[in-house]
Amino acid sequence: MSKQKLGRGLDAILSPLTTNKQSEAAGNFINISINKIKPNSQQPRKSFNESKLKELADSIRENGLIEPIIVTKSIVPGEYELIAGERRLRASKLAGVKEIKAIVANSASDKDRLDLALTENLQREDLNPIEEALAYKKYQEEYQYTQEQISRVVNKSRSVITNTMRLLNLPEEVQDLIATGKISSGHGRMLASIDDEQKIQELVKQILENGLTVREIESAVSSTKKDKLPKERFVGQDLEIINLVEELQRLFGTKVVITGNGKKGKVIFEYTNLQDLERISNILKK
Repeated sequence: MSKQKLGRGLDAILSPLTTNKQSEAAGNFINISINKIKPNSQQPRKSFNESKLKELADSIRENGLIEPIIVTKSIVPGEYELIAGERRLRASKLAGVKEIKAIVANSASDKDRLDLALTENLQREDLNPIEEALAYKKYQEEYQYTQEQISRVVNKSRSVITNTMRLLNLPEEVQDLIATGKISSGHGRMLASIDDEQKIQELVKQILENGLTVREIESAVSSTKKDKLPKERFVGQDLEIINLVEELQRLFGTKVVITGNGKKGKVIFEYTNLQDLERISNILKK
């Protein structure tokens, strides 16, 4: 995965530091007692693979910590709060290390800590899709960010943000399956376009038992939506128009209605809120 740019404003937090490796080369770090470091309250990552933590702990015992963590000074004198590097901190504790190399960044707000923790996790591909979606939701609810602003923070397209957040519309047990990797986020995005929870559960069962692919789920979703549409919609319509409706629904991730014939008619897009309307508008502009 290519390195992403830091979120806007993060250069100010780390100034005059840049990346961890550059900072280490310049000697811009100190050794801090592990007991003096508090976890990052804005850490979006909730699950850590214990076996991989143990592997990293073994490596730290053998070779030391190659890349320093990033901290900021706490309001408690002599203590620090973690900004980035929780996995390294946890592994160092497992390794029995008493002190850890750290870059001390400028004071950071809660949003700044979320920015940097999220960016680091995305660069390392350490977040599962649900953790990623919850982080985006936190930007929206706590910091009133639009999806366009979030896309700039994490250097991902608006459509990626939208599709990731749609996973949170799924039933909690389905979200758990995605978080643990039992079904893919691609499956989840297809399932999130279904309004019928019972149908979602049926398809999830087929994915788990029969190994249905994302493409097979996509076909099932299209069939489900077609079955729910009024039969008169298809009377007198060309097969090309019917297929176009399905293609538009896949492209825009919402219900689409085409009335008329091959010469004249209307295309209607359904939206659920203003942000959804903005998402559809942006796709149309592109």
